Amino acid sequence: MSKLHLPYPPLRPKVMIVTAQIKQLISTDDAFSAQLKTLLAWDQTEDQSIHQKVLQIISTVRSQGNSALLEYTHQFDQNHIHHANDLEIPRTALKAAWDTLPSDWSDALSVAAKRIRHYAEHQKLQSWQYQEADGTRLGQQITALNRVGIYVPGGKAAYPSSVLMNAIPAKVAGVNEIVMVTPTPSGNQNTLVLAAAYLAGVDRVFTIGGAQAIAALAYGTETIPAVDKIVGPGNIYVATAKKLVFGQVGIDMIAGPSEILIICDGQSNPDWIAMDLFSQAEHDEDAQAILISPDETFLTQVTQSINKLLPTLERADIIRKSLDSRGALIHVPDLSKAVEIANMIAPEHLELSIEKPEEIAPLIHNAGAIFMGRYTAEALGDYCAGPNHVLPTAGTAKFSSPLGVYDFQKRTSLINCSESGADSLGRVASVLARGESLTAHARSAEYRILKNNPEV
Repeated sequence: MSKLHLPYPPLRPKVMIVTAQIKQLISTDDAFSAQLKTLLAWDQTEDQSIHQKVLQIISTVRSQGNSALLEYTHQFDQNHIHHANDLEIPRTALKAAWDTLPSDWSDALSVAAKRIRHYAEHQKLQSWQYQEADGTRLGQQITALNRVGIYVPGGKAAYPSSVLMNAIPAKVAGVNEIVMVTPTPSGNQNTLVLAAAYLAGVDRVFTIGGAQAIAALAYGTETIPAVDKIVGPGNIYVATAKKLVFGQVGIDMIAGPSEILIICDGQSNPDWIAMDLFSQAEHDEDAQAILISPDETFLTQVTQSINKLLPTLERADIIRKSLDSRGALIHVPDLSKAVEIANMIAPEHLELSIEKPEEIAPLIHNAGAIFMGRYTAEALGDYCAGPNHVLPTAGTAKFSSPLGVYDFQKRTSLINCSESGADSLGRVASVLARGESLTAHARSAEYRILKNNPEV
């Protein structure tokens, strides 16, 4: 029988000196633009070997269905499930996970869920119509997606917060059915993830992960229903699979490594800023943490805080590698230049740790989320502030937005021409259609022009 347990306990800090060799950049240097471009470069989903492996997995799941899922679950997760029906975790198990959760966890999840739902309610789109003078009515009808798939990482990388952030906006939007997939390595089911699924109202949960789970959600199997859209974070195989099935289904985004960019005027506590940088760097070695400041002395103080605090953390080695490979401290002449660089980077998370963030925020055009003021740690947004923590990464904030209720709603145009409207619009359409040599279009519109209508 599968075991239920709380997430793995944190590792004890290693008794060793850990220092980071974070890059020091100066925006006025001639080489700065090239250095910044190199620092930001990222697109692991273009790895051709991974691409081919994922294509094979998708093809196998499409052709073999449940049998492929069982084989891949055995191969990749060491989870020995013999019958496809056992891939589904029953609703009773979700409730049991919630009922047995320690009160501090259930209280925290409840507060977070309430805040996420309250924020999401403000995002809900409504249908609308208006009537023109001739009686023609135009409008937009809003409907929810029918079925959505949520991918949630499993094992040691278990994120109940991601369950809430993905499922609750879908519920607020009115999605009929939410199907969650999450890997359970060696059969270990994460209590917090299951409890969050119960709290968020997830309808069905399956113990599958990786590219095979994305393929199952996109195309369906004998057991897994096909969905209309897939959302949620995952590793490089999951991200590549989402990219490859897009078109068959909708997806939220191709998520890259976590990012944080902090603009600080030099008046914040350097220990706070160092820990804020760590908060994203600890995700994995490819995460990116950048600090920009016009105060050179403050940058030195933050460097000292980094080296002082880093050895005290459980994930010090991961943080060090992240800071060494993709982190940077950038000196700028003023906050205006900091804003310019921030808009170039288009970060996932942007902290404005400055005296008057409300004056700077309107100048930021490219960011997934803006955390304003010295007391607003990015970590609050990850868990319980209310806005969604599923955000555009790798510069995609230049053209995309955080996950929200609107991602689970469709907009359908409504056109209801009056007799008079059909006449006037038909004349315009006729000219334009004949200009494009689309005669059937023109004649279709012309039939409804009053002088050509034998019924008038």
